[in-house]
Amino acid sequence: MGEVTALIDYGAGNLHSVHNALKRVGAKVSVTADPKKVGTADRVVLPGVGSFKACAEGLKALPGMIEAMEQRVLRDGVPFLGICVGMQLLTTRGLEHGVTQGLGWIDGEVRLIEPADPSIKIPHMGWNDVALLPHARNHPVLDEGEAYFLHSYHFAANSGQDVAAMTDHGEGLVAAVSRGNILGVQFHPEKSQAYGLAMLDRFLNWNPR
Repeated sequence: MGEVTALIDYGAGNLHSVHNALKRVGAKVSVTADPKKVGTADRVVLPGVGSFKACAEGLKALPGMIEAMEQRVLRDGVPFLGICVGMQLLTTRGLEHGVTQGLGWIDGEVRLIEPADPSIKIPHMGWNDVALLPHARNHPVLDEGEAYFLHSYHFAANSGQDVAAMTDHGEGLVAAVSRGNILGVQFHPEKSQAYGLAMLDRFLNWNPR
């Protein structure tokens, strides 16, 4: 049968492009809003485009979904990938349109990008470098290169050990977070051409347990 990757459908805008990218690298994808399917998946992917508040509310509106994610990812230890706002939702809280609670899997908060140089445009949009931090140089999924970003808010992690990669847009911004079997990327692998597809392929072969 092969391993099943659950791609959570909670109204996120990049669902179909992530689905297509995963299929291109050979994933058997189940696009689902059913927590039972997430509870039996071999891998879990949480996409996300838009505001932190809207995405958090969309996820919480699916009865039993967060509980199924916590069981499968936090307790069973299957590989998890959060993309863009799907990564941001890992944090404790987001400050976009008021204070909204996140999943709380990685301590920190999501804040507006506020570069000191007024000529730096927000949102951070386009291709930019992904630079791995020294403690993450041997990460089995991440690699250095150029990826496509589109965001106005950034992940401010409380612990530097949870930050795996950085990028620069007037200031250093978190490009990826990682803790155990949990991985989140601020960039869009589904829009990052060969670099992004290679990363998704490594995610499908990742066995952190």
